[in-house]
Amino acid sequence: MPILPVTAERLFVQRNGRALLDVEKLTISGGGTTVLVGPNGAGKSLLLKVLAALHQADTGRVLWNGVPPDRQRYCRFGMVLQTPVLLRRSARANIEFALRAVGCNGSEARERAQSALEAARLLPLANASARVLSGGEMQCLALARALATEPDLLFLDEPTSSLDPASMQTIEAMVRSASKDGMRIVVIAHDLAQARRLGDEIIFMHRGKIVERAPTLPFFQSPGTEDARDFIAGKILV
Repeated sequence: MPILPVTAERLFVQRNGRALLDVEKLTISGGGTTVLVGPNGAGKSLLLKVLAALHQADTGRVLWNGVPPDRQRYCRFGMVLQTPVLLRRSARANIEFALRAVGCNGSEARERAQSALEAARLLPLANASARVLSGGEMQCLALARALATEPDLLFLDEPTSSLDPASMQTIEAMVRSASKDGMRIVVIAHDLAQARRLGDEIIFMHRGKIVERAPTLPFFQSPGTEDARDFIAGKILV
């Protein structure tokens, strides 16, 4: 069952009297890559978790292809967190486990895991325990596992944070390839250079709100709000 479009209406999350998320309306559909940018505490990660049905908003609703999130559609969705969560088994077995969970049989799972490991440049480490990989290798494996299931929609929460340049290049190449193949991707990024490289469009968030949504080039060349201009210029937003 398809998951797109994902729509959100009147999302509101408040803690201790402070609004952490206040999004009137948002639709994610079609293809391409959207990059969420904004200062720390802007609500970017929380928004993804609410859209993914991992966190319940105080008010509002999220719909996956017109209906509330359900288990049947969850296999069409993927998410990679800033700190990867991996199983206590080999790199190859991590990917095969995810593939079997979405219905792949043994031979298909092995073939697709092989391709995923190759794309992530992890084939020499296929039989190594995921827990002994470097931080960059773990993140590449987590992304390879998510991509191998071929979801319609993939959320990435700062997938290259604190990674070495080689791992960053591998992850960006994997994201670009998946987007080119038609996967809908939403990425949180603090690196504005990376946002320029990966994004077809930018969503700028501040104080829990979506302040701007625009194609990447216009956003960086002529942002429409003072907050966005200050953020691009490296000023501290409060």
